[in-house]
Amino acid sequence: MFKDRVLPLLAKHCHECHSHAAKKSRADLVLDSLNALLTGGQSGPAIVPGEPEKSLLIKAVRHDSAELRMPQGKAKLSEAEIALLVEWVKQVQPPKEAIGRIGTDWWSLKPLVRPVLPGGRSDGAMEYWSDDRKRVGSKPTTPALQHSSTPFQANPIDAFISAKLREKHLPPSPEADARTLIRRLHFDLIGLPPSPEEVESFEREVSLSRSPTFSPAPKAGEKAGKRESGNRALDTLVDRLLASPHHGERWARHWLDTIHFADTHGFEHDIFRTNAWRYRDYVISAFNRDVPWQRFIREQLAADVFYPLEPQLTTALGFLGAGPLDTSTQGTAPRTFDYLDRDDLVTQTMSAFASTTANCARCHAHKFDPISQEDYYALQAVFAGITKADVPFDESPATGQQRRHWQSLLAAADAKNAAVLHTPEHEPVVARWEQTQGKAVTEWQLLALESLRSSDGSTLKAEADGSVSASGTRPEKDTYTVTAMTTFATVTALRLEVLASDALPKKGPGRQDNGNLHLSEFEVRLLAAGSTNATKLKIKRATADFNQEGWTIQHALDGNEKTAWGIYPRVGESHLAVFEFESPVKLAAGTKLVVALKQLHGGGHLIGRFRLSATDSPNANAEVVPPLVAAGLRLPRDQRTPEQRLAIASHALRQHAQGELAKLTAPASVFAVKFGMEPKPLHVLKRGDIDKPGKLAEPGALSAIAELPARFASSDPKREAERRVALADWLADPRNPLTWRSVANRVWHFHFGRGLCDTPSDFGKMGGVPSHPELLDWLACELRDSGGSLKHLHRLIVTSAAYRQSSVGDDVRSLTSTRSAGRGMQKENQRLLTSSPTGALVDPDNRLLWRMNRSRLDAESFRDAVLAVSGRLDRTFGGPGTQHFKLSKGPQATPKVDYTPFDWDAPGAGRRSIYRVVWRGIADPFMEALDFPDAALLQPTRPFSASALQALTLFNNDFVLRHSEHFAARVEKLGADTPSRVRAAVRLAYQRAATAGEVRAMSAYAEQHGLPALGRVLFNSNEFLFIN
Repeated sequence: MFKDRVLPLLAKHCHECHSHAAKKSRADLVLDSLNALLTGGQSGPAIVPGEPEKSLLIKAVRHDSAELRMPQGKAKLSEAEIALLVEWVKQVQPPKEAIGRIGTDWWSLKPLVRPVLPGGRSDGAMEYWSDDRKRVGSKPTTPALQHSSTPFQANPIDAFISAKLREKHLPPSPEADARTLIRRLHFDLIGLPPSPEEVESFEREVSLSRSPTFSPAPKAGEKAGKRESGNRALDTLVDRLLASPHHGERWARHWLDTIHFADTHGFEHDIFRTNAWRYRDYVISAFNRDVPWQRFIREQLAADVFYPLEPQLTTALGFLGAGPLDTSTQGTAPRTFDYLDRDDLVTQTMSAFASTTANCARCHAHKFDPISQEDYYALQAVFAGITKADVPFDESPATGQQRRHWQSLLAAADAKNAAVLHTPEHEPVVARWEQTQGKAVTEWQLLALESLRSSDGSTLKAEADGSVSASGTRPEKDTYTVTAMTTFATVTALRLEVLASDALPKKGPGRQDNGNLHLSEFEVRLLAAGSTNATKLKIKRATADFNQEGWTIQHALDGNEKTAWGIYPRVGESHLAVFEFESPVKLAAGTKLVVALKQLHGGGHLIGRFRLSATDSPNANAEVVPPLVAAGLRLPRDQRTPEQRLAIASHALRQHAQGELAKLTAPASVFAVKFGMEPKPLHVLKRGDIDKPGKLAEPGALSAIAELPARFASSDPKREAERRVALADWLADPRNPLTWRSVANRVWHFHFGRGLCDTPSDFGKMGGVPSHPELLDWLACELRDSGGSLKHLHRLIVTSAAYRQSSVGDDVRSLTSTRSAGRGMQKENQRLLTSSPTGALVDPDNRLLWRMNRSRLDAESFRDAVLAVSGRLDRTFGGPGTQHFKLSKGPQATPKVDYTPFDWDAPGAGRRSIYRVVWRGIADPFMEALDFPDAALLQPTRPFSASALQALTLFNNDFVLRHSEHFAARVEKLGADTPSRVRAAVRLAYQRAATAGEVRAMSAYAEQHGLPALGRVLFNSNEFLFIN
């Protein structure tokens, strides 16, 4: 019907303005395909399948409203034509993806309620499998950590796992042996292998420490405490690993992957971030201190507001600066940059904390999840007042408290707050300043103006008060040249006043819209009477009453046109600067001064009104004071006006506060975000087009969480901090099901190699669904109700029977053991596997967890394990990252990063991989071959590959070659002959004793190729590379 009747009708009446053939798409709408009609234009989809009354196309052709009548400027369609369109819309079937669009009843959006344990009792115990695979109601007597079939213990996790296994008539796998378990726990919890001595000690303790007790499950509403596994050796080991400072190093790496943290900007200007490492150290510390998850969220989004008395937590705001920064677009297309940078922040925040793909609603409503475009731009509005930058902070809370005090006084002085400044506490300070500094105030004489000239078209006019005003055309750049005279026979300095004026934007003193100015260079020349050649005078020093951060008065003397003096944010008031000559300048009769004010930075940052004065005083280098202060100091105290008294107090206390601030320990810096700026107005962009702004966006979050507000109320819309606080509270709220499910699933993922939902950052329709939804909810509730303790969750998971299973099930074991018994036995084994339920057949992907997943060491764990067993691991904690490359100047902004050759014996080369500098755009080939993630992308999981390049890297990379030599040197000291050295090598690498066959084979290999070659073989073996 569409092709034969509807499309010709649309072609006749609509395609002139809405088709690809006509190369026209008014309002971004084309009507030449079914998909185009369903997609629609700026006003939304043209048709709603099956619902003509809701379809914009039908409303338009019916002329239902005066604003929407189609075709424009032509006759209305006939009733028959309209009826045809109506009938067709009724018959249109929604596209498959629209049929399945989820609602707020989707599993991840449902309210979070703690499930009842399946088959459980009030004390948390549950039913078990016995060896004959029948359910029994009492605990078995089989010792833990043996190779026999071991039923699950009374850990609540195991209740949920057992229930799913029973549904499929599957038994769990036997528990792993002690060596396998300690190795698994070490790599999972601290990312390092156990020492041989630790393994041997654990094996001894396991056989002696089996306890018959297990902590019962908490009653409803009762806060969960520490749970015991029933094996004291295991509990002691887990507690030791969780208390190790290496725990934070291991788990910080998972989080840094999730939020695409790196030490450089990325993009084409891939610049090094000198201070990014402090955020990395914060994350390590947070995991070691077991910071509650809700506080972890609040610290990273708004530590400056939630915890103002803990300035060291400014490092947590590095979360907001973790992602890439496109400085090229920032300079050439700032509006585009702002939207794209906020998009990255929204994506990072919502995927990391809430496992949602909110960014998919940037151009239109989310195609699969209940996230509207308004929701997306509400999230963008949260970040509309911040920008990525280095941020100073005090590492000491005491220093931070002092800094806040003096900064508060400084703010009161800048605001001329009489209630703060005119107090008994401050009056002695002002009096002392008058006695010392006030007496040294320099006398100034206005220059007699002779001529004024603008290089680029500004209109300069001499005013009655000796000042010069600039008006008329406002060019991008300009140079004002003033020729003037003075009655002084000798001049030691010139003073430039930039004056506030009602005629200027924001009262000036600059002509830029925000009232600011940029003085690039200040030059003075001496023109003798009758001469045409002026001599340039040398200026030795410049001082100003105020300097914009990064735009100091010294820039007016540096000869660089790209730098300048600025006075923002203190616009709307007069400022002054004093320029001292290198030596006193003697002026003969008729000599003129030619002053050039170069304003070459651009953007219309020009001076709006100024005045020039000279002095012959040797005290020209005395403190620079504003004109109102100077006028007041010339008068006795009782004759000063209230304005002069306030100006003097303001200036004196400002100098006092600045002096006290200068005495404090210099602040450290972290790459994070500058905060406290007024949020920019943000609009919902039609089709995501920056040039098509729609309605103003209100700060908020997702509408799909019914129990939480979708938009954030604000007491002051100009306070951007309120927005970040509101989002942090929204995410950390106990009623937010996304947050708690998300983190519980992530923790499970990194212990089992796969989350209960196997898409940890996408809980929507296009993501996975949980294999054990009740277990995920129970874990989320347990984490939430235990105060947000991740270590509590770790302990609960790693002491569960599910985690302690062998990675090889009984059916696989029996199959392996009969392979050598001939074809007849193999056929019988195959018959048994196909005639009775086995995990390999029923659940080949192991989603039901009938065995533990086997996993390969990730890039960091392999590198750190090699360092550990070779005796070269540097366990130094924290500090700037180590560069495993040579750095040199590149052709443009991005430097040259050369990873080969590198001296692996250099200081810092043996530090743990978490402290390695990660260059976002130039990956380390060794780590990349081992699947280290691309830091330009959010990486919630580590995909593992197997390739020839990987094998070549593991055998031939300089790192492996050098540490094989160190490994050989270590084992050589541990044995007197080759067999004893082989035993030492196996014990170090595998944490077990070598078999007789291994000793014979490896000794022969070492004799022929050397111990370093044997080290390479061990490092490349599956036993070293994999965690069973």
